[in-house]
Amino acid sequence: MSRRRAREVGLRFEGQPGPLNAITDVAGIGVGMTTLIEAPAPGRHAGLCTGVTAIVPRLGFPTLQPVWAGLHSFNGNGELTGSHWIRDGGWFLGPVLLTNTHSVGIVHHAAIRWLIQNHASELEDRHQWFMPVVGETYDGILNDINAQAITEQHVLAALDTAVSGPVEEGNVGGGTGMIAYEYKGGTGTSSRQVEIVGEDYMIGVLVQANHGMRDWLRVSGIPVGQYLRDDLLLERETGSVIVVIATDCPLLPHQLDRVARRGAIGISQNGTVGGNSSGDIFLAFTTARSMRIDREAPVRQSFDALDDRHLDTIYAASVQAIEEAVVNAMVAAEDRVAVKPPGRMVKAMNVDQLLEIIFEFDHSVNAPE
Repeated sequence: MSRRRAREVGLRFEGQPGPLNAITDVAGIGVGMTTLIEAPAPGRHAGLCTGVTAIVPRLGFPTLQPVWAGLHSFNGNGELTGSHWIRDGGWFLGPVLLTNTHSVGIVHHAAIRWLIQNHASELEDRHQWFMPVVGETYDGILNDINAQAITEQHVLAALDTAVSGPVEEGNVGGGTGMIAYEYKGGTGTSSRQVEIVGEDYMIGVLVQANHGMRDWLRVSGIPVGQYLRDDLLLERETGSVIVVIATDCPLLPHQLDRVARRGAIGISQNGTVGGNSSGDIFLAFTTARSMRIDREAPVRQSFDALDDRHLDTIYAASVQAIEEAVVNAMVAAEDRVAVKPPGRMVKAMNVDQLLEIIFEFDHSVNAPE
């Protein structure tokens, strides 16, 4: 990956990241993306800057196996399909996909197609229904969102190319056309290693950052947005953020609900107050203890879960990773030209300027050369 990351430019964050500092540090998780950037095409669209991100919780598993999950909607002006069942059933089946607001339908349709194609042998003897998890944020400033350019093939490509290695950030996947704190935002990820009762566990997050006002922006606890006053875009907060928190900690659905609620604290570390027009939605799931769908069994297989008193460690790691993932999305992002209003430049964060401001407050941070 050629794009820089927040730690690579000298920023500091709490907690110990995993080897990749990405959601894919959680064993078994794969991420794939399709990025669609096209210049204006008269009669077709005003310019495309959008995409799809696919998170596959059980990459390479030969059979369909759900994951226990929890959910929190901090501010509900957004969509995450399958959320009603996650609240009731405490689990979901298949991938998590992120895209733009007007592409939720085709992404949902394509996810079902992918599940059928990859698990047809399991469907021969019984009925099987799918309820894919698809989240969205609005990219209509940088993308002709009404062109509905995302196709089934774009979604299938993201799913088919999901891998467990490093994850690209910035102007990629579902985050391609997103804006954060009036800078170019997008896709970001991070992870934390923790030890609980002598066992090592991993928490990984991926964000689609499209939220916040410049006045609110804080990095490393410093109110940098009050000093970074160039290239302002918005009169009020109009964006959203989706946060996916993955872990291999053995947790039950009600515990994962509580982890998901910490997503609100995680994004607040960078200053957002959760604007009225924003959709701030947080999904948490665990890959621990695989389970099979068996509608004939009268009793579901049980498994052990961490005691609640150990959740504080997971809460802290989740908050730390979310804070870093949002900054990673902005540091990796690149300038893009708006389609609405046409021709206006949405600038990426000036990292050197950011570091100069932080150095004024904290001399332990290396000043830019």
